Amino acid sequence: MANLTQLRMLENLNAFLLVDKPAGIAFSTVVKTVKRKFNLVKVGHGGSLDAAASGLLVLLINDANKFTGDVMGADREYEGTIRLAHRTDTGDKYGNAIPAPGGELPSDEALAAALKEFKGDIFQKEPRFCSVRREGSAAYEVADTGEHDPFLVHVWRLDVAKTAQDALSYRVSATKGLIVRALADELGMALGTGAVLESCRRTRVGKFKVEDAIAFDKLLETEMKDFAQCTIPLGTALR
Repeated sequence: MANLTQLRMLENLNAFLLVDKPAGIAFSTVVKTVKRKFNLVKVGHGGSLDAAASGLLVLLINDANKFTGDVMGADREYEGTIRLAHRTDTGDKYGNAIPAPGGELPSDEALAAALKEFKGDIFQKEPRFCSVRREGSAAYEVADTGEHDPFLVHVWRLDVAKTAQDALSYRVSATKGLIVRALADELGMALGTGAVLESCRRTRVGKFKVEDAIAFDKLLETEMKDFAQCTIPLGTALR
């Protein structure tokens, strides 16, 4: 049980916390759990992350929330796998199946040609449906988020390679707002086969990297007296 000194210390803690979120839980659950477990006054985040995705979640503690915009506006990097010859209403493997174009699996040359259209400035439109996982639920649900307007993102780098006849590995670096499951769907349509996002891991947000993050499970085991050591002081984070 925390003593008064520990509580006062955390009350005055202004810092960044890098968390490696596992796939299968909502990012909001991570935020609420950290706030409740360590009795923090204010915990925000520097960008949401789909429940089905894993990887870097930047949390902002107390006065660090003044810099939310700086983190929100930073570039992001993701990696994972895409499955060809399938299509869903959410763009990922947890959605409801919809008809795929049914074209032949692409050659290396066809893949390279298609990728040219997904670098630089591209317009995206968020899928109307998304996969969510409610607290306490063992399964994903499909939620209708309504129609969305197209928006512009910039893809700095997109590396894609075949790992099997119907599977691709990818690494993408882009400006904020990139929706990776939409990118997978759009690439699948450009290839004439359809595609779904099979896995996604965020590896970087601005200068922060997932290898410097603490696993969420390990964070849950951390005692209150040791919590501050898991954070990055505000002065250090902003250098």
